[in-house]
Amino acid sequence: MSEHPVNDHIDNLLHERRVIAPPGDFVARARVSRGEYDQMYRRSLDDPDGFWSEVAGELAWMTPWERVLDWEEPHARWFVGGQTNVAYNALDRNVQAGRGDKRAIVWEGEDGEVRTLTYAELLREVSRAANALTALGVQKGDRVTLYLPLIPEAAVAMLACARIGAVHSVVFGGFSVSALADRITNAQSKVLITADAGQRRGSLVNLKANADEAARSAPSLEKMLVVCRADCGVPMQPGRDVWWHEALAAAGDEHEAAALDSEHPLFLLYTSGSTGQPKGVQHTTGGYMVGTYLTTRTVFDLREEDVYWCTADVGWVTGHSYSVYGPLLNGATVLMYEGAPNHPDWGRFWQLVEKHRVSILYTAPTAIRSFMRQGDAVPGRYDLSSLRLLGSVGEPINPEAWMWYWRVIGGGRCPVVDTWWQTETGAIMLTTLPGAHPSKPGSAGLPMFGVEPAIMTHAGEELGPDDGGLLVIKRPWPSMLRTIYGDDERYRKSYWSEIPHVYFAGDGARRDADGYVTVIGRVDDVLNVSGHRLGTMEIESALVAHPSVSEAAVVGRPDEVKGECVVAFVLPQSGQQVDPAALRAHVSREIGALARPDAIIVADALPKTRSGKIMRRFLRQIAAGQPVQGDTSTLEDPSVLDRLAATPTT
Repeated sequence: MSEHPVNDHIDNLLHERRVIAPPGDFVARARVSRGEYDQMYRRSLDDPDGFWSEVAGELAWMTPWERVLDWEEPHARWFVGGQTNVAYNALDRNVQAGRGDKRAIVWEGEDGEVRTLTYAELLREVSRAANALTALGVQKGDRVTLYLPLIPEAAVAMLACARIGAVHSVVFGGFSVSALADRITNAQSKVLITADAGQRRGSLVNLKANADEAARSAPSLEKMLVVCRADCGVPMQPGRDVWWHEALAAAGDEHEAAALDSEHPLFLLYTSGSTGQPKGVQHTTGGYMVGTYLTTRTVFDLREEDVYWCTADVGWVTGHSYSVYGPLLNGATVLMYEGAPNHPDWGRFWQLVEKHRVSILYTAPTAIRSFMRQGDAVPGRYDLSSLRLLGSVGEPINPEAWMWYWRVIGGGRCPVVDTWWQTETGAIMLTTLPGAHPSKPGSAGLPMFGVEPAIMTHAGEELGPDDGGLLVIKRPWPSMLRTIYGDDERYRKSYWSEIPHVYFAGDGARRDADGYVTVIGRVDDVLNVSGHRLGTMEIESALVAHPSVSEAAVVGRPDEVKGECVVAFVLPQSGQQVDPAALRAHVSREIGALARPDAIIVADALPKTRSGKIMRRFLRQIAAGQPVQGDTSTLEDPSVLDRLAATPTT
């Protein structure tokens, strides 16, 4: 176990007092009212067996479960003895319920191509793909790696694996050759599904060339299934490579979904650990299915007529849970978009909302801040009246970005559901249900059903209202990860050893008197300034609240006197000049002199992954005047680092 400072408490600096109530007409129609939430939540804690049996009973099971939960810390088994299939529930069940002609996936490519698959058509494609994989020798339990652009075939391949009981491992299409090879080798995948190329900002990304190079370092790989997305002019290795369209054309369009044990592995998803060594988070079938089904329906107040758009790529857990499995389990119409949010211009997202009449939009704070930086006029050119609900995911959202999202994109009429969860949790853990509770900008909100959070010290002391500490979960939940693939000891150490008998999320947080939880950043990102532990999110929120700043990232720099001093990287609002003295004074007024930045670097961009996460470890190196070290291949634009290193500090 790592050493920790004596003071585990994280100072509460930012006092956000705005409360935004949902519109009365939304409340009147909401799936879950305030009273129903209170009743359901209480029952989920007091009678978990009864609660989860009721939810799981809404889905199809080939064999009923014998027990809801076996818990031997830190290992859970949910719906023990039950057999089901996620693809069957997402497709066959919906076709049987009369949704065969309903649009399941509406896809638009960056070049404007549109493809639509109804539930009946998606079932046929998935059945063909399942038969094609079986013909390639894939069996239940085999691992299959996916390295694809965000195209319908990505969802088809995931569901085909789930249908036969193969374990899919989706690797984001922006990852490097070495990252792909490492993940194939760790999973010991037999088959890689890729594409000739993907489209990104008007250019083709040659995925097949990366796949070929990675395959040379992945001895377990036997077959490569290649989707023709571009011109199909890539080299194919005889005996190994097979065209997707040819394999599916040769396959039958009927396939009986395998009856899988509830604890049968559904997928691996690799996430970077604190050491930089990827770890394969393993999720299983029954509990994950139940968790994503319930959260999608209730958090997004999902209705039959909705057009639902989660902007995440399927290479991330958000794309798994809330672009594919959760929405399809609920019979929703899902929009998928292949390209970048700012190509050919910053109006692309809003043009898609207008064109496809999107009613639910779920996106990341980093995208919201980027849109905000372009000003109100860009979204103002589009008809966004179809929107009725907005969501935020991926990191804490600062209050000013929340307010802009609510006011400009939602027109002040759409509730905003900020959601906290992780790759490891599988499904949403904290949020404000849109018709049940008012929102507090910047706060994730209240626990979802069956989730019992607490704010603790490393010693296990539970902290009171507004006292910042470590966010933990006190009991198992259905969609939780089961282990780290091939490294159960790492699973125990990473999540269950920091604080005895609770799941340690790795985030700092505080809970107010109303029970709303505000996440204030990764514990690794908490600064220790003159003996005070400060959350980076609060300082960043204060910076962005200044009219000249559109986005900010705060890191610590070693300091002989203070221990650490605050270094802020800021992006100017469009057309604005940043005055460092005015910015320091503003932070002092907002949250106190203790948080005032010692150094301010005015930048034109921040180092982000293609999913939009800021890579703070590189910023810490730059702030300390050190050379940048580490793998930069996952960055959207690695040249940002050179520009930042050359930017003067004020």
